[in-house]
Amino acid sequence: MWLVRTALKKPYSVAVLAVLIVFLGFFAIQKTPTDVFPEIDIPVVIVAWQYLGLVPTDMTNYITTFSDYQIANFVDGVKRVESNVFFGFSVTKVYFQPNVNISMAVAEITAVLQPIIKRMPPGTTPPLIFRFNASSVPVVQIAVSSPVLSEAKLYDYTVWQLRRDLLAVRGTLLIPPWGGIVRWMTVDCDPNQLLARGLTAQDLLNVVNGQIIDYPSGDVKIGDRDYFVTLNNVPKDIFEVNNFPVKLVPDPNTSIVRKNINDRVVYVRDVANVHDGGVPQWSLVRLNGRRGVLMTALKIAGGSTIQIVDQIKSLLPEIRRANPEVEIRELFDQSVYVAAAIQGVVSEAASAALLTGIMIFLFLGSVRTTLIVVTSIPLCILLSLFVLSSLGHTLNLMTLGGLALAVGILVDDATVAIENIHRNLRLGKPFRQAILDGSQEIAAPAFMATLSICVVFTSVLFLDGPPRFLFIPMALAVVFAMLFSYFLSRTLVPAMAVLLLREESASVEKRPDSARAGWIAAFDRAFDAFRERYARLLGFLLAHRRRVFETTAVLLLFSLFASLWIGRDFFPVADAGILRLHVYAPTGTRIEVTESIFADVEKVIREVIPPEELETIVDNMGIPIYFMATLALSDSMNEGVFDGEIFIQLREHHHPTARYAKRLRDLLPKRFPSCDFFFQPADMVNEVLNFGIAAPIDIHVSGLDLDLAYKLAAEIRDRVRSVPGAVDVHIHQRIDYPTLHLEVDRVRAVEMGLKQVDITNNVLNNLSSSFMVSPTYWVDPRTTINYPFLVFTQQRKISSINDLLNMTLAPTTTETVPPAASVQTLLGNVQNAELLANVARLTETLQPAMMSRSTMKPVFDVLANVQGRDLAGVAVDIEKLLRDVRQKLPPLYRAEVMGQVVSMQDAFARLGSGVLFAIVLVYLLLVTNFQSWREPFIILSVLPIGACGIVWMLFLTGTTFSVPALMGALMTVGVASSNSILLITFANQRMAEGSTAVEAAVEAGRIRLRPVLMTAGAMIVGMLPMALGAAEGGEQYAPLGRAVIGGLALATVGTLIFVPAVFVSIRSRKPRSGR
Repeated sequence: MWLVRTALKKPYSVAVLAVLIVFLGFFAIQKTPTDVFPEIDIPVVIVAWQYLGLVPTDMTNYITTFSDYQIANFVDGVKRVESNVFFGFSVTKVYFQPNVNISMAVAEITAVLQPIIKRMPPGTTPPLIFRFNASSVPVVQIAVSSPVLSEAKLYDYTVWQLRRDLLAVRGTLLIPPWGGIVRWMTVDCDPNQLLARGLTAQDLLNVVNGQIIDYPSGDVKIGDRDYFVTLNNVPKDIFEVNNFPVKLVPDPNTSIVRKNINDRVVYVRDVANVHDGGVPQWSLVRLNGRRGVLMTALKIAGGSTIQIVDQIKSLLPEIRRANPEVEIRELFDQSVYVAAAIQGVVSEAASAALLTGIMIFLFLGSVRTTLIVVTSIPLCILLSLFVLSSLGHTLNLMTLGGLALAVGILVDDATVAIENIHRNLRLGKPFRQAILDGSQEIAAPAFMATLSICVVFTSVLFLDGPPRFLFIPMALAVVFAMLFSYFLSRTLVPAMAVLLLREESASVEKRPDSARAGWIAAFDRAFDAFRERYARLLGFLLAHRRRVFETTAVLLLFSLFASLWIGRDFFPVADAGILRLHVYAPTGTRIEVTESIFADVEKVIREVIPPEELETIVDNMGIPIYFMATLALSDSMNEGVFDGEIFIQLREHHHPTARYAKRLRDLLPKRFPSCDFFFQPADMVNEVLNFGIAAPIDIHVSGLDLDLAYKLAAEIRDRVRSVPGAVDVHIHQRIDYPTLHLEVDRVRAVEMGLKQVDITNNVLNNLSSSFMVSPTYWVDPRTTINYPFLVFTQQRKISSINDLLNMTLAPTTTETVPPAASVQTLLGNVQNAELLANVARLTETLQPAMMSRSTMKPVFDVLANVQGRDLAGVAVDIEKLLRDVRQKLPPLYRAEVMGQVVSMQDAFARLGSGVLFAIVLVYLLLVTNFQSWREPFIILSVLPIGACGIVWMLFLTGTTFSVPALMGALMTVGVASSNSILLITFANQRMAEGSTAVEAAVEAGRIRLRPVLMTAGAMIVGMLPMALGAAEGGEQYAPLGRAVIGGLALATVGTLIFVPAVFVSIRSRKPRSGR
């Protein structure tokens, strides 16, 4: 082979190549981002609308439905449109077909939504549009608290200063924080004083809008100078607004307004209080029992979790020194888990390489020979990492797991080459000729074996959606490692053999009996005796092949029966030491009461989890309605002020989180019967695998009528609760939010000089402020930051239905007051105010706290977690009961299972098809190599036995079928095929020399026994660290290692016994006449 000849002629070039590989590999490691998973670049766009104060039903009717319709009908490539509508804002996810250019999609959405804003309520602002990436998950939470600063100032510091100081961090997006009070300048109305003076909140709003304006003044040219002209349009201090006049009281003795008598003027301070405050709180965060602010650092595409967190940690010390009154902590640091998991994979790979080296040394009995074989492992890995990095892949658990998986078989090519070189040396050939012949003899079958393993991994191309992004990098890692292993076995191994084996060759020629002394010689003698016994046993079994086939049939039958008891999961659950508990208080509970409930829940958590294992508890209640980007970019399931989530961080060396989750599931509903609880994915691994869904099982119930769809969802919820293993079953959307409906008597209102718009404006100004329809801003001269200036009534002053109905009303105007307006125009003549109770009737009703829609149809999510049972088993039972429900569904109503279950079923089906395709492809590849239809069949006949080994290993270890286990099955197919290829190749050579089929099979088995056992033993021993799953995150790859060990163990037995039996049975048959 020309590669071998070139390597023998130019050994220095080979050495330079090895050094270059080392440099390129370490260069790739330094510059490549490190993360837990590859980038999952699914084409999804988020559209977020905001309109403060608009209830979910109106938000849906006036904004979201029209927006969804425009997107679904006028944007190309849309797959489906899903929306969640909250109080004051909505979040729409637009899913596109896989081949869509996402940048063009964002441009199209922007174009189709701009024209419809004019048809929406006045003051509607353009939506925020983001690209969504399933890999964009929180990597660290930054908790901010202070013993001296108010919540408003704390929030303001976090938004305007802390985020600014952390903008230099690459690869992250710091979304606006949760908790705190949004700092706005407020004019707090006093309802009693307004009523006494015949004024309304609208009157105060007119004053603020007319006195605080941001119009320009221009310039003036006087003489030879050009002057800028400015006005005191915006007060330098907000307390100046207290001195703004609201109303001039006419002199009772004249009809002329007395502008020069101060005590006849009503000022803002007489009917309101102007202060630097905040809006009503809709989001509240508690950090170990103390209120604070929580800001999330979100990893964006191309970012590295470890690098992001390291950069943040490097900046925080200086930030803390600059702001000593603020306490800043990093919580739920995912980089710790990522680094530990990656370190675990690397340690497993290193342990595998060490154990593999020991195994090779045991069989070869030579340090130098073992060094040649083991040297190829790091070089293959480094070269693979360089190529993967050049192709844009990251260092993640999938690529590193693929390389760790390949460690055991990376030695295969080098081992076979070295073993064959030794065999040629023992035949007495000259040293260089033995190396050349030993490498060339197995070049073709080794190449076919390598291609067989590579071809097997083409099955991952059948995967679709997120699993495709997860497992293609793993397959590429294995394929590259195998190809580079073959290349180095034809170049590096011969070159190193020339350098290191010459002395051993001479020693063998001079002192063949003493070259392998001590325990090595004893092992050789024991192995030779074992080989002879194996040859005799094989000869006996080949003479009684029927017993071999019957035993194999029984094994297959029992394995098939055992497989029925093995469950199926999408991916093993990782234990990152974090729990995420969602708590629903009764719908409509005000946030202060919700906080009290959460404090009581915390006490129960501290009862269940020992203090030595508990590190941090963070409560996150409500929704940040004033910054829609916070919820739009979050995976939070919060719906309103009545619910929230509790993050629980455990210390190292804790008990399994699943154990605590089970105890809390049992205890909390008993302690808080009026509340609902469920656990969400807490760590970034499970968040990525759930693809943004709160539970592995999500049943979408959709239909045209909201009430009927909810009734069907409730029926499904009740039936799913009876399924064994299904826990945390609930309907995500709450539809019983208490609502006070004001029915205005329009005739009565007109008689009082009021229109519907007057009443609406007055109610809006008192309860929510008119920020959306008539915004006013004040600029802080010290920071140049502008803040909204609001006029509304503090919630504590409207604390009863009577307070609400006693709200004063007066005619309003929506015209903007020009700067040059006269005082008379500005102040006007205020009519006597009326009470809301005089024109409206109040009734109590219920409406959704949150509304979800799928392609403009109402949808409810019945969510369920799994405990104590495999995911597929629970899904099968749910699908059975859904079949009964679907038979009763009205037309155009659907009940469909979504979430991780669908991804799992799709991945299993596609990967199963891919495995069959790969087997066919390997078969065709072998046909072209052997120019026969029989030999490939003989080679692949070992695969059912390997499958039996996988089944029994998973069954005995209590491991479920999962995608990692299937990846292990793929590896078993490749390795088992490669061992059989070499065995059949040698058997064919013996038959070509005149041996019978039985003699050829026995001789091939005897000669190939050592390399087959070395390869299989190295692979099995190399997989032991992974199969044990002892490292951080090791539970995710334990099924892979166990599948390889079980499959390869039985496949090796099949290669040495069953394959020769099939070979003899087929090759002993006389060809039919005419062939």
